[in-house]
Amino acid sequence: MFLLEDYWIAVTFCVVTMLCWGSWGNTQKAVGKTWRFELFYWDYVLGVTLMSLAFAFTLGSNGEYGRAFLADLRQASPEALGSAFLGGVVFNIANILLVAAIAIAGMSVAFPIGIGLALVLGVLLNYAADQAGNPVFLFGGVVLVTLAILLNAFAYGKLPKPKEPGASKKKGIILALVCGVLMSTFYYFVANSLAKVEFGGEEIALTLENLKQEGAVLQAGKLTPYTGNVVFSLGVLLSSFFVVTFCQLKPFVGEPVSPGAYFKGTCKEHLWGLIGGAIWAVGMSLSVLAAGVASPAVSYGLGQGATVVSAIWGVFIWREFKSAPKGTAKILLAMFLCFLLGLGLIICAKM
Repeated sequence: MFLLEDYWIAVTFCVVTMLCWGSWGNTQKAVGKTWRFELFYWDYVLGVTLMSLAFAFTLGSNGEYGRAFLADLRQASPEALGSAFLGGVVFNIANILLVAAIAIAGMSVAFPIGIGLALVLGVLLNYAADQAGNPVFLFGGVVLVTLAILLNAFAYGKLPKPKEPGASKKKGIILALVCGVLMSTFYYFVANSLAKVEFGGEEIALTLENLKQEGAVLQAGKLTPYTGNVVFSLGVLLSSFFVVTFCQLKPFVGEPVSPGAYFKGTCKEHLWGLIGGAIWAVGMSLSVLAAGVASPAVSYGLGQGATVVSAIWGVFIWREFKSAPKGTAKILLAMFLCFLLGLGLIICAKM
């Protein structure tokens, strides 16, 4: 299987993850006026699963070192499979809650509470599990990225927005809080299922350099990044039959959506969902690959910078701030500066 051994390639993978996670939402925006998010989401999870399988049967099944995907799946322990699957279930619930919080309370409430909380708690949790990297640089970077997210939300709050029927700020805050806690844990469950290299009686990171050492073996029972990603995506897909169906029948905002409405979509509407899921899955695949070299905390921290990437799309492509009041441009500039400085510190944390 394909593995990394160079830190800067791992950082590049993390940056691509951030771009993917911050860009997949454009596919939903492309059909959002005619296609409800609950229906779009079915194609999205299919795209996630198919792209994860594509990685597993190509990069995950070729190469001199490690275990091929199917062989790795056969030797996996129930605990490792369960941990990766649980990560998918947790992510799916958190992702749906985030969308609901945005619909109810708006970006200015959902993102600083949901993603900001997920970023801080997620880095803390992953760093506690694998204390790799300079904590001053790592947490300093997290603080700056969190500040960028808050500035982003503050700028969104200045935009004139129509009030959705049935919207409740209290309900939105509660959903965003639950989302943030859940979103901060999903990556930990996936990382906990992944194999390390056993060498000299110790467990070290799964990198090509470590695996090449004489006497080094891949940990038995645990999963390669490719297998872990597939099991994670299956957790997302299978849990959708409960999570998404519930949201269709009992939406937090808007009218219920019949499950049969999915089959009334056009090819274009279905295709955009598949592309969106595939884009997100590319980011997840590269993130778990990079975690062995960059550490789970750095990989997760860079990936969650996706919030500001989505803001860049909104500012420069979708022109979402064209109706913003005077002074908003300065807030956006400060957001971008904090974001770039924060990313720089997170990258330096493992140098």
